Amino acid sequence: MTTATQPRGRARTADHPVATRSGRLRRATRWWPALLLVVLITAPYSALPLPGLLDGPIGGPGNLQLLALCLLFGGLATGYDLLPGRTGLLSFGHALYFAAGTYVTNTVMLEAGLPFAVSALLGLLAGVVLSAVLGAVGLRVSGIGFSMVTLAFAQAASILVQRDPGGVTGGEEGRAAPADRLPGSVVGIEHTANLYWIALAYLVVVLAVVQWTVRSPIGRVWEGIKENERRVEVLGLRPYGFKLAAFVLAGTLAALGGIVYLLLTGGATPQTTTSDFTLSLLVMVVLGGSGTRWGPLAGGILYTWADHRLGDLAGSGAVAGLPPVVRVPLSQPLFLLGALFVAVIYLLPGGVARLPARLRAARTTRAAAVPEEVPTP
Repeated sequence: MTTATQPRGRARTADHPVATRSGRLRRATRWWPALLLVVLITAPYSALPLPGLLDGPIGGPGNLQLLALCLLFGGLATGYDLLPGRTGLLSFGHALYFAAGTYVTNTVMLEAGLPFAVSALLGLLAGVVLSAVLGAVGLRVSGIGFSMVTLAFAQAASILVQRDPGGVTGGEEGRAAPADRLPGSVVGIEHTANLYWIALAYLVVVLAVVQWTVRSPIGRVWEGIKENERRVEVLGLRPYGFKLAAFVLAGTLAALGGIVYLLLTGGATPQTTTSDFTLSLLVMVVLGGSGTRWGPLAGGILYTWADHRLGDLAGSGAVAGLPPVVRVPLSQPLFLLGALFVAVIYLLPGGVARLPARLRAARTTRAAAVPEEVPTP
């Protein structure tokens, strides 16, 4: 008995069950975001430990605080990706609108004595107005000129905050939020779960808004602007208005994130006004996958988790016992974070979000490269 390679037509027929199974798997996993949301909602009630990822049970106050920050920055990176990933606008001043939500809300509570709800509304309004005014100016230029204009605005605001005019910003120390003006349900370590749910709600709102706008007609225009702005003009549309809409929406979501950040950290700090903060957002977007649905979210969560956990690793006894040539670089959290970023970019072009597609493509290529053999008499 000998073997012969199966003809091409029969191979296609044999591959059909594989394609059918793959289709069933995709339909079965279509509801994974809803299942993940349920898991995230119930996380504060969980006593399950995650060794290496978290210290102690998931529902511990410290872990909930870290998870809340991860969710917050995942949502913030998703909103920021409306600019570079969806519209092709590279802004270096996005921290300005995040800081506007934080500082305006905190300052109004401290100086005017208004309750948190009113102060938060004014902080959000400040982010909307600021992004509309500065976006209207910055979008008069394009390319690297636009990036430099946004950077200049953000740097000017950062310097202003650190100079502490009239003592309203706290300078380099920042200012703590007044506990008597905050809702009682978010003050104290016993209410960490409430802060976690607020961060989760912010993430859900950002994802819903971004997905709705991206799938709307204006989202298709943003995609056209990113691909070829001149072609959009030829079609009779004015790209300026659409770019301004994306800029204001991203700034508004950032200001809302700044308000949530104020609740999570209990104060306003000048670190959120620097250009380094915006560069961190850009790293999150690139790390996860710019222009994808879940990429910026994954990048924001991974970056924030690594930023906190790698610091613990750098100061651990395991690193302290290494030879100096290895211990010195590994004791620097930024070195570890940079090495992780380079490794992900090198090994996963397109970001973490592209990994499932790359695995499917590799599996399909491997299956197609192995011809099926059938016995013949």
